[in-house]
Amino acid sequence: MKNLISELDSIDDVELKIDSELSRFTTIRLKNKGDILIVKSIEALKETIKILKKYKKAYHLVGWGANQILHNTADVYFIKLQFEFDRNYLASARDEYYLPANISLNILTSHAKRFGLKGWEVFTGIPASLGGAVYMNAGTNLGEIKDIVKSVTILRSNTEIEEVIIEKDSFKYRGNNFVKDGDIILALTLYHHGLDESLSIKIEDYLDLRKRTQPLQSYNCGCVFKNYDSNHRAGQYIDVLGMKGLRLGDLMVSNKHANFIENSGDAKSVDFVELTDEIKYQLELFSGIQFELEAKVY
Repeated sequence: MKNLISELDSIDDVELKIDSELSRFTTIRLKNKGDILIVKSIEALKETIKILKKYKKAYHLVGWGANQILHNTADVYFIKLQFEFDRNYLASARDEYYLPANISLNILTSHAKRFGLKGWEVFTGIPASLGGAVYMNAGTNLGEIKDIVKSVTILRSNTEIEEVIIEKDSFKYRGNNFVKDGDIILALTLYHHGLDESLSIKIEDYLDLRKRTQPLQSYNCGCVFKNYDSNHRAGQYIDVLGMKGLRLGDLMVSNKHANFIENSGDAKSVDFVELTDEIKYQLELFSGIQFELEAKVY
């Protein structure tokens, strides 16, 4: 163990935090302790993966933690990317954009509003990194991010870098078909569908809708359950079952949107697992449908 820590500590552009409080690395802020590596360059990431594999240690990437529950933290190293990005790259509109995976969707939404990039409205209001959004094929009522992705640069688990060209079957609902276990998304090429000066109004209107219908100001992980289909939406079933306001300690099913769980204080990951297990049980008992978690529990 000492040799592993020593080797990780010796890598330039890597900051190792042992037994660190992990709540600040996820948007729902659940309490848990674990080991995390802050990695600031691709070469440092490659070296980190090689060392972790040498010692047969599991690792997991944490983006913005928007849909992640860091639960089973023993003997796992969490990795957070902090690649540098020159904001001057976004000073003007481009036909295509090559962007690091750790860039915030909020930054890209602001850029889309400024220049009217059609298609980029699909990730309006999603509190995530670009890489995390593409991994999950994130979307809103305005569409899914798959429709503006040209290619994805991936660090494979063998530390080889590969560019994946996106095809019609590259994505699925809230997921993808090209990232395998141990792979890490490094960067992406995005495009748009032309320029539209009125796009800023569309984005503002949708942001206003989200503010009115979702608890955007609280600590939460976004939608907790996947919809079974367009006619069987998890939030509607949870609402019908009267589970809005259901509490487990500092966790509560949101009164604003039933498919959100809010953390009002010092909730832990075990509380989230217990609460969602109960909701899943009640949903299946009522509807006969086994709703899957959209939030990823690791």
